[in-house]
Amino acid sequence: MSETPAATAVDTTTTLAEEPRGRTGAARLLLSRDAVLLTILVLFLLFASLTLPRFASTVTVGFLLLDVIPILLIALPMTYVILTGEIDLSVASIVGLTSASLGVLWQAGWDIGAAIAVSILVGTIAGAVNGALVAFVGLPSLAVTIGTLALFRGAALVIIGDNAVANFPPELTAFFTSKIGGTGIPTVMIGVVLIAIAFGIVLHFTPVGRSLYAIGFSKEAASFVGIHVARTKFWLFVTSGLISSFVGIYWTLRYSSARSDNASGLELAIIAAVLLGGVSIFGGRGTIPGVIGGVLLIGSINYALRLQRVSDVVLIIITGSLLIISVVGPSVFTALSAWRHRRRVAHEHPLASRPGSSRA
Repeated sequence: MSETPAATAVDTTTTLAEEPRGRTGAARLLLSRDAVLLTILVLFLLFASLTLPRFASTVTVGFLLLDVIPILLIALPMTYVILTGEIDLSVASIVGLTSASLGVLWQAGWDIGAAIAVSILVGTIAGAVNGALVAFVGLPSLAVTIGTLALFRGAALVIIGDNAVANFPPELTAFFTSKIGGTGIPTVMIGVVLIAIAFGIVLHFTPVGRSLYAIGFSKEAASFVGIHVARTKFWLFVTSGLISSFVGIYWTLRYSSARSDNASGLELAIIAAVLLGGVSIFGGRGTIPGVIGGVLLIGSINYALRLQRVSDVVLIIITGSLLIISVVGPSVFTALSAWRHRRRVAHEHPLASRPGSSRA
């Protein structure tokens, strides 16, 4: 005797009611990687404030944020670059090249405003070189930026040599180290926050941002729907060079020292922060709030360890470990989630989980 349509409908309704429901929007938000990272950051700040005598102070806030600014600024365009499946390892070398250019021009008697403008242009051109080689020549960004990492750092050494220019206008140095009232928050954080908001709006609320995710998921599909992949990547590397040149100016005037080795090794902390913030190294996934959380977490950990007089070698080891965890962790989590899903399905529908079996 065949089943009636009504009986079939009842059976279907019962089956659907028995299926596990997905998380609500609020639950997904609270359990998202960004929320978890923010929770870890808050817990660490509370722990450090309670256990380190000098951590909970306006002095700590000031120096911590001054140290974080270079990483945060460069992490913003680096997020865009990695979202498209590329990477830029030359950013710290562009900082050094910009710093060396500013030092030489100022020492040669240039007006400080003109020297800053030309130095920013130098950093932007360096980013354009990376972009042209990756986007138009078709070379892999990893190989290109490893090469330009050495090239730009070598060019900085040729420009300024082993010298250090340190006689910059004191009012500029005072501005870049000044604080907002008694809060300890650096004045330049106002500009940094505005830049971060701009990057967040572009990524999450504009077609440009959606195109970056599309390129990261599939370059071919992105091209098929009309996205200019090569042109987009070129401008991303130009933006990376531009922001790196801003950091070069900030670094030079904050410390009142232009050297060829300024910001050496900074790229490790930047990439670690971006990946820790939830950006996939394979592209197509990540958020600006997550990246900001990753930057603040790494910066807070490093500053807390410096207060304990931990050596720079240990700090590098910790940063490298966080970088590895950021890459390996999501893959492990995905594998565990898939295993739990298969186990739940096997428990709830044992017949469906058997090979060759089917529902009656």
